[in-house]
Amino acid sequence: MKRRRKKASPTPIVVASVVIGAAAGAIAMLSSKKLKEQREEKSQRASWEAATRAAHGLRHQKGHVYFVGGGLGSLAGAAYLIRDCQFKGENIHIIEGLKVLGGSNDGAGEAVYGFVCRGGRMLNEETYENFWELFSSIPSLDMPGMSVTEEILNFDHLHPTHAQARLVDKRGVIQDVKSMGFNKADRLALAKLMATPESKLDDMTIEQWFADTPHFFTTNFWYMWQTTFAFQKWSSLFEFKRYMDRMIFEFSRIETLEGVTRTPYNQYESVILPLKAYLDAFNVDFSINATVTDIDFKPGPGITVSAIHITDQEGEKIIKLKEEDVCIMTNGCMTDCATLGDFNTPAPYEPKHPISAELWKKVAKKRSNLGNPTPFFGHPSETNWESFTVTCRGNKLLKMIEKFSGNIPGSGALMTFKDSSWLMSIVVAAQPHFKKQPMDVTIFWGYGLHTDRIGDYVKKPMRDCSGEEILTELLHHLHMEEELETVMETIINVIPCMMPYIDAQFQPRKMKDRPQVVPEGSTNFAMISQFVEIPKDMVFTEEYSVRAARIAVYTLFGVKDKEICPVTPYNKNPKVLAQALKTAYR
Repeated sequence: MKRRRKKASPTPIVVASVVIGAAAGAIAMLSSKKLKEQREEKSQRASWEAATRAAHGLRHQKGHVYFVGGGLGSLAGAAYLIRDCQFKGENIHIIEGLKVLGGSNDGAGEAVYGFVCRGGRMLNEETYENFWELFSSIPSLDMPGMSVTEEILNFDHLHPTHAQARLVDKRGVIQDVKSMGFNKADRLALAKLMATPESKLDDMTIEQWFADTPHFFTTNFWYMWQTTFAFQKWSSLFEFKRYMDRMIFEFSRIETLEGVTRTPYNQYESVILPLKAYLDAFNVDFSINATVTDIDFKPGPGITVSAIHITDQEGEKIIKLKEEDVCIMTNGCMTDCATLGDFNTPAPYEPKHPISAELWKKVAKKRSNLGNPTPFFGHPSETNWESFTVTCRGNKLLKMIEKFSGNIPGSGALMTFKDSSWLMSIVVAAQPHFKKQPMDVTIFWGYGLHTDRIGDYVKKPMRDCSGEEILTELLHHLHMEEELETVMETIINVIPCMMPYIDAQFQPRKMKDRPQVVPEGSTNFAMISQFVEIPKDMVFTEEYSVRAARIAVYTLFGVKDKEICPVTPYNKNPKVLAQALKTAYR
């Protein structure tokens, strides 16, 4: 009788082979799935790109472009369409919710009631690459045969800046700011930040980075850098690092602000009006007091705008976009919800429904890659500060400030009262600062970064103060209280301006919270503002708006014969770095 042979147990090699084979099969299935997804994604991208390319020709022939928002970005975008795409001016439409164009570049008023600037933009010759290039094509309104770029730079070179009273303490003593005031720990923390990639800085604040060296926030450097660019301790570390990278050459002259480039008049009259006149000459269509309330996209994958919803004085209307049309949207505005007061009345603090952010929020819900407005527009208590514009009969007060600071109007840039509970600063521009400003009227501008804090002399929060009270606080910091009554007799008006979201672009964020200028999958849609993502560049600048507009137009219209000016890599220039290092040890 034959013995039944036992069934052999699988050897370890066999088991291993089976496991490896099963794993290989699973990996193959995953790889196949991944490859399939990649092929589908590639196919989608190819179809989007093909649709965009096909539209280029149609756009030039009969397309219309709708800009949502009438700020600098939209006006620059319209100029690029005309200059570089030979686009018909009458087919360009700029839709603005306010009664005036210019966005945050403003300047208004008259001598009888007082002038007002909500803010003052400090231009820069070295880092405004696309701004200067664009405005070299825009004719000056006041200097025949000269471009706006030539006009501004000529004016600036004739009115050099060299602040002699950059920081003033509570005793009214001008500080010696030749030294940045760093200790060893401050320098090490700064050096480490400069070497850290942005990918590791999501949601971090400046204060968190320097938590182990709080001395950093007592240095001359911090007071000067903070007030020059309007950073707060809780601002985004992303943006602080980008400023350090982009403006590293400014580090070695921050105490004099020699790098500040001034315009002949306020930015509205020196920048916006000549650009508007250029567009008017080509019959660009402007719609003011018209608010875009929603934007529709075609169903399915990709991003193709099909309709724009508008509310104006005539009611609600819908603009249906054709295949060859384009929509370029301002997805955030730092001066949303700004309010004005006067000599006797505080500017109301009303952080209600910022129009641009509300539209961005609606649009972002419809597509996953259009950013997230909440980190920027969800914290008005952190993003607000208040400006004030003082209009005077004669020049008594300006002469007093000149005697105190050692700077004639236009040469001092920024004077900061470092111990002020409001962290108040003032700027005295070259006179006149407005074209309608009579010779016997003078103006200056200032701001406070901490509006919720009680004043040192006027025992109220800045945001609760009238123009008279803000000026009273300032005169005490200048230790001119004995002249208070005689100065007040020369005042026409002091107009406070509360801006709940003026610092919104500096809020801590994730990299993905700011959308790309032309989001992936877009065939006819772009976003331009201080809230889009442009690698290496710094927000809160005129250059950022112009660069975003140029990217949008060149991408959507397939411009190949011109290049967007790149970000100049000063942070890799050995001479600049050597000078910065020398300054850090002063």
